[in-house]
Amino acid sequence: MSGQQKLQRLNPLHLLGTAAVGAALALLSQAWLSSRGRPSLVLPYSMPLTLAALAILLVVLGLRLRRNLAKGSGAVDPFHAVRLLATARAGQIVGAAFAGFGGGLLVSLLGRSVPAPVPTWLPMLITGLAALALLVCAIITEHLCRVPPSADDDGEADTGLATLET
Repeated sequence: MSGQQKLQRLNPLHLLGTAAVGAALALLSQAWLSSRGRPSLVLPYSMPLTLAALAILLVVLGLRLRRNLAKGSGAVDPFHAVRLLATARAGQIVGAAFAGFGGGLLVSLLGRSVPAPVPTWLPMLITGLAALALLVCAIITEHLCRVPPSADDDGEADTGLATLET
């Protein structure tokens, strides 16, 4: 493996930490709004739609890349594969952050003595679910970006996602 470096998967603890930061930001923003006597933050329905569209796009692009790899024609652009891998990793981070943010908003509503109306908590729930879908789809896309072992690997098992020349 001289001159090449294997990329490792994104650490699940980093994603959990990102979700915790998102939840903390949501709780702090709701506490700040509440201390000022303002209404709760209500997320627009366009946010979960955008997150779901990103999730679908990631999976479609990942399947296209995998199909081109399976053909074995060598027609896969390595720059496209690396960009897709970077986008999948960014999708994991964004999905974790927004899932935490949506969850934090919901947790802030649970502590109230008067239950929040459905139009207040439903967008938060849908955003959290769409963010989880983005996270899962980004993880699947990252898996689809794995390069199968080639015959010239000297018998080494493929443990990384792609190889980078250093």
